Amino acid sequence: MKIVGLTGGIGSGKTTVAKAFIALGVPVYIADEEAKKLMNRSKVIKRKLIELFGEYAYIDNQLNKSFIANFIFNDKTYLDKMNAIVHPKVASHFKKWVSKQSFPYVIKEVAILFENGGDQECDYVITVVAPLDLKMERLLKRDNTTEEKIEAIMRNQFSDEKKIKKSHFVIKNIYIEDTRNQVFKVHEQLLDNCRKP
Repeated sequence: MKIVGLTGGIGSGKTTVAKAFIALGVPVYIADEEAKKLMNRSKVIKRKLIELFGEYAYIDNQLNKSFIANFIFNDKTYLDKMNAIVHPKVASHFKKWVSKQSFPYVIKEVAILFENGGDQECDYVITVVAPLDLKMERLLKRDNTTEEKIEAIMRNQFSDEKKIKKSHFVIKNIYIEDTRNQVFKVHEQLLDNCRKP
């Protein structure tokens, strides 16, 4: 079974592309969602995050996302420390998930796939791209945030150019119909690659 990484900068539309693959019957693992579930479920992660960020890291047993966001977007060392706590747990959870799948390939959707070296564990990588103004427009609408906050997140991510150079496939996510057509072509290519000995 092939492991296909799916990544892209914030606002590029990874979720839209992931949904298009799911519609084709492909098993998709959304690493950020699984990480959030583990951060709320795992006693070990909870204990370590409270040690790192303090008692307000959780409110009513739920992760205090806005409190933690203030730390990690203003000081990259906090982001690195948090990732060092969460990523190994997500990696082992992913391995268990993969063992239960029976499709020729699975997709692991990760926002910072290249940044954390996750591309090394993938047979193929798909990067989703979109023009900067469109990404900004989507994020301002979706996240009720500011341009400054979006730019801070973008600074912690590789540029599209850098990601494209390291990718096997690139999907330009501008118009939904066109995006679905690109996904279908990549899907066919991946199935073809999986059939080759």
